[in-house]
Amino acid sequence: MYVKTVVHCSEDSERVLLMAMLSSRAVIFLILLAGGVQAGGGTSKCKLSVNSQREKKALSLLEPLTNISFKAQKTAGNDSYTYVLQICGDADGVKDAGVIQKDKSGKTVRIGTYNATQATAGSDWVMLIYRGGEKYDTHCSNEERKAIIMISCNRSVALGELSMVQEEREKSLDCFYLFELDSSVLCAVVQPKLSTGSILLIIGFSCLAVYLIGGFLYQRLVVGAKGVEQFPNYAFWSDIGNLSADGCDFVCRSRGSREEPPTYRGVATEPLEEPEERDDHLLPM
Repeated sequence: MYVKTVVHCSEDSERVLLMAMLSSRAVIFLILLAGGVQAGGGTSKCKLSVNSQREKKALSLLEPLTNISFKAQKTAGNDSYTYVLQICGDADGVKDAGVIQKDKSGKTVRIGTYNATQATAGSDWVMLIYRGGEKYDTHCSNEERKAIIMISCNRSVALGELSMVQEEREKSLDCFYLFELDSSVLCAVVQPKLSTGSILLIIGFSCLAVYLIGGFLYQRLVVGAKGVEQFPNYAFWSDIGNLSADGCDFVCRSRGSREEPPTYRGVATEPLEEPEERDDHLLPM
């Protein structure tokens, strides 16, 4: 009876543990799913003035920068202004405002809205334009304010600081606020490429290292060699110079077989012996 009770308790504990693991995994999956849905819908809040695939693609590059507030300070004479930018979101909580301006007294001016957005992308930059801001009082023919944000690639910073470059309001039309922002999210991923020669060199050096290390260990631990004898194939490598010289001599200098007699003989320096004259037949018999 006691054994059965222990077995049942063990089975119950395993079931509880299994249910807890499944529940934790389900919670993690839901959190990741919710985070992905939230990130994916960040730039969808922006309403493009021209609904083109090119501008949608340019705007999608700014997805990692959504839900983040960027601030910049600008001083002009005795006046000081604070600018707040948000990508496809309410800047400083102001409804529909992509960029706002606040002075020292706390007065807020909406420079541009994300309900009238333009996006243009280059190789490593995106130009974002927010139109539909509050109208000028006395400048620029009382047209609506406009913000131009140049977001450029900078591999050294993930999220750079917002910079207010200038406010162009000395023209009668087409006035704008110009901002700059650096971020590494716009930098293209550089794929390292190795040439065929580099790959062959890597393979060759790797094989050489394996040969040297493996041969050294074998000679020392198995053969029991000492000193320079631990070098693998020491006798062969010590004679490699002589072998190379012999091979070069055989290929470049040899002329046929070495056993063949020479085809040319030099002229002897000693005079040839004249044959002895035989005059025995002249003697009287």
